[in-house]
Amino acid sequence: MRNLFQRHEKVYLDTSIFIYFVEHHSSYHEPCEQIFKAIETGSIKAVTSTLTLLEILVQPYKLKKEDIVLKFYSLLTTYPNITWIDLTLSIADIAARFRAEYQLKTPDSIQIASAISSGATAFICNDRVFQKIKGIECLLVDDFI
Repeated sequence: MRNLFQRHEKVYLDTSIFIYFVEHHSSYHEPCEQIFKAIETGSIKAVTSTLTLLEILVQPYKLKKEDIVLKFYSLLTTYPNITWIDLTLSIADIAARFRAEYQLKTPDSIQIASAISSGATAFICNDRVFQKIKGIECLLVDDFI
């Protein structure tokens, strides 16, 4: 994990990283906690898309778990060194190109386009589909365990 922080000044966090961290996922919480500690101390900067918030909140709203919604909002709106990327025309164009070239789902193409547009050099997720994308290093949480 330390090598990650030395190689990358800015990382992109996919939706799953927030979910694993907030929900204390049995297998993935520990590595995600290390990532968030590094972000909190400023060892690395993080970025994510506003799409992440949409994806995160669907299940808690569906299950009517307002306490989980509040936990996510608390983390997402107050955590230091995380920058939120809005969906712009430029990101939409890049996402469409990735969707066409790599046959990604629309949300995935928006996430990776946001990452590259933001200047992040690593994309932290847990989905191997992103490993085929050129121009950014894909880091899987599975590989940190």
